[in-house]
Amino acid sequence: MNGKSYKISVIVPVYNKEAYLRACVDSILAQDYRNMEVILVDDASTDGSGGICDSYGKKERVRVIHQENGGPTAACVAGMQAADGDYYMFVDSDDYVEPDMLSGMVSHLAGVKGEIVCCNHLLEKQKKTAPVYSAIAPGVYEKEKLETQVKARLIGQERKVIPLSRCMKLCEKSVFEGNEAYYDYSIRFGDDSHMMYPAFLNSSRVVILQDALYYHYRYVDGSIIHRYDAGIYESVQKLMASLKAAAGKKQAPDAKAALDREYCYMLLYVLKNELRSPDKGYRRRIREIFTEAGNRERILNTPLYLRDKANVLLYLGAMHPQSVLIGILRLLFKIYDKKA
Repeated sequence: MNGKSYKISVIVPVYNKEAYLRACVDSILAQDYRNMEVILVDDASTDGSGGICDSYGKKERVRVIHQENGGPTAACVAGMQAADGDYYMFVDSDDYVEPDMLSGMVSHLAGVKGEIVCCNHLLEKQKKTAPVYSAIAPGVYEKEKLETQVKARLIGQERKVIPLSRCMKLCEKSVFEGNEAYYDYSIRFGDDSHMMYPAFLNSSRVVILQDALYYHYRYVDGSIIHRYDAGIYESVQKLMASLKAAAGKKQAPDAKAALDREYCYMLLYVLKNELRSPDKGYRRRIREIFTEAGNRERILNTPLYLRDKANVLLYLGAMHPQSVLIGILRLLFKIYDKKA
């Protein structure tokens, strides 16, 4: 354990979350680790979030940035540019954290350039709360172990070995240096990945904590991952271009095969999204996407290892986009969304 006091910059991108923002910021200010600053980045909110930010800006250790709407990545970058900390932590403005989160994570720092400490989280849905753990074993990953067990497996897995959320991580600031080239602010889905994938490729030491359910992730109705978005397919193309550029420049291990698998898993999400479309022409849209030559070739020729039952069904739908299965899948996911 390391008792040294490092300055932590907690960066909160804010956009129209007035119902949750106070609980979020209060939970950060309640940390028992005191050597920190809180940076609230209001991304041109149209509700009362900007005013709430300003009210907290009067408190010690809190700074507020107001900027033109640029999306969550732009807000995070603005926060990093303003930060004075040795380490960065991101907290989404509709989530909240345990009071011992920072102290618990700081205790596992070695004080070396390029380290990332990862905690686990509680997924809070309307009807239940469930713990979510990293798929990789708890422990310290460095050198060859880091290359083979973390960097080579960051993408291209049905379940990420480490969730590529920007949250639930304490990052030494240098892991983000030089990564601006991989950020596409127009990406509407997967923006966490184009921040964290190159950051992990820059890392020199990764710590996966056992238990450490410090972070509360709210499953908020209407968030981008839980509703239909006509721009998801285009966003996936942009995200894959970003991941490919980072993998090539940073010489990610086994990148070609991992990128092919990642794209196929992304296509399964695209199919799920299109099944949620309110448009009666959803079948035509699915046919267009999944009979496109490049997509068809990837789906047919890329081995996927599927355990999730929903993904198995989606994979069958992707393989047979003109079958009656598409209508059945649409009905099944409507039922699932009502229960979630």
